Amino acid sequence: MMTRETLDRKIDQLIDEILVLDSMVETATLEVIQALKHHDVDTARRIYRDDTLINARRFELEKDCMITIATQQPIESDLRIVVAVLNILTELERIGDYAEGIAKIVIMIGDEAPLKPLIDIPEMAAVAAQMLQDSIAAFINEDAELAKAVCARDSIIDSLRDKTYRELIEVMSADSSTIKRCLHLMRISRNLERIADLSTNMCEDIIFIVEGKVIKHHKFEGQTEVA
Repeated sequence: MMTRETLDRKIDQLIDEILVLDSMVETATLEVIQALKHHDVDTARRIYRDDTLINARRFELEKDCMITIATQQPIESDLRIVVAVLNILTELERIGDYAEGIAKIVIMIGDEAPLKPLIDIPEMAAVAAQMLQDSIAAFINEDAELAKAVCARDSIIDSLRDKTYRELIEVMSADSSTIKRCLHLMRISRNLERIADLSTNMCEDIIFIVEGKVIKHHKFEGQTEVA
């Protein structure tokens, strides 16, 4: 059985590993949008390949969590933290998958001429990356208010996605030769929306850990929360 000091050290180690994985995922998300903007297929290929590193780190840390639970039997707040780490691992790995998906699209686009200046998609990526960063900060600091603020920001992503879809539909309607390129950008927009959704999922778990409230299908800023 672990001593209190040893268990604390182990939990600190798990949290440090979460920060490393988060950094990998966040970097991939931002870099892949830069690759899209600059038609940087080489960077997109690297991000696509490096997803295997994210997956490997996730499964190694997941194994570490399970061994900790099975052999050390943490209870109460310690167990909640380890379970939260397991949940966050899953979400981070899935975010990495969406970044990988965007990289694949960038590779497919190659040197195709842009349909229009990219404005909304890079803004979506910036908001989604900040949501991810703040989700991890909320977990580390057990900050339910920050977690709620992240959830509220999901509506910004939805608005940008809707705007992007409307504009791309107009472009396709005016010129059918653009359909393939428009669909590529729609898929990228959808992937960024899912990245934001997964950050929101993490924050819902954080709110539960801190306040004991189950919040799904979240509604914030004066709206009724579903408990």
